[in-house]
Amino acid sequence: MARHHFKVLLEFDKTDNLWVTYVPGLNYLSTFGETREEALQNTREAIAGYFEAAEKEGMPIDVTSSEPELVHTLTRLT
Repeated sequence: MARHHFKVLLEFDKTDNLWVTYVPGLNYLSTFGETREEALQNTREAIAGYFEAAEKEGMPIDVTSSEPELVHTLTRLT
């Protein structure tokens, strides 16, 4: 089985008090957890589930998709 590595975007949602993850290389697959570690573990499980479902349905997975660009935007509200 091929081993794939994916970049994961991780952010803290202050409103819901949760860590949220996004996997841009898999159509922005997203999950969350109460702790950073739980969110990352849930992400690993979601990625595995994504691959299992794609295989079951005979869907190809393009793991060579383009990388997201991180852009810093500063806005000052007055």
